[in-house]
Amino acid sequence: MTTWQADISSRPQQNDRGETLWELVICDADGGWFHTAICPQKQVNAEWIATQLKLAAADKLPESIQVFRPQSLGLIQTAGTKLGIEVVATRRTIALKKLLQQQAQNYHNANYQPLAIESPPPLPIPDDLIGDKWQFVTLTAGQLVSDFADRPIPIVSMPDYLLPPHWGLGANVAIPGVIIYGGRQSMRLARWIAETEPVSLNYLGDDPGGLVLDAGLADRWVMLTFNDTEVSQAARLYEARKRLVHGLHFLLVTPDDSGITNSGVWLWQSSS
Repeated sequence: MTTWQADISSRPQQNDRGETLWELVICDADGGWFHTAICPQKQVNAEWIATQLKLAAADKLPESIQVFRPQSLGLIQTAGTKLGIEVVATRRTIALKKLLQQQAQNYHNANYQPLAIESPPPLPIPDDLIGDKWQFVTLTAGQLVSDFADRPIPIVSMPDYLLPPHWGLGANVAIPGVIIYGGRQSMRLARWIAETEPVSLNYLGDDPGGLVLDAGLADRWVMLTFNDTEVSQAARLYEARKRLVHGLHFLLVTPDDSGITNSGVWLWQSSS
């Protein structure tokens, strides 16, 4: 299955008539090929994008296109529909994001952030899903793979490209994570998390402190809150440990601390 990644947004440049220019960037999922096209903002529409997709394709259009920017999604979806291409909303467009960051250096504009996305304030998760208790933990890279990757857990999201060996991390390297003991609501909580299309779990900051689940393209959910100095210190350590392992971290949802039954486990990367 051929998959492309695409983005269209304004650039910090103008044409001779002072019109803001927009750029369409397309690449394959490996980042080994890319195509770009620029036009004034008033000319940007789904028809123009569809034309550029056909020009980029040469002989064969892709089966799917991945899009990470919410503001780009509607236009590219409409263009994809015209051409019979499935458009998938996902933050995991690693090759495209790397390409956009490389191109941004050509603009010599320190204020230009090619990956910036406006996110709404985080919302609290439904009250009836809040777990009984939770804690910060670490597992070695070896434990993370052996304990969860192949176990019969109802919900498992540990893609191969995020597994520690892919990043050259040794079996004894500590991977930070969070365990939520959901009690009777454990399975409901795990299903709810899965439905949000989660991508990372990050420390919100103090006053009060909290952990925010980033999900979908720009959704944010307050999973846990705290107002305790020791817990805040643990949260800062959690973030520091993430930085040491390429942003990798995990969430485990389990009914209790027996270690017998787990409802869901996710491995994420904060920068994805």
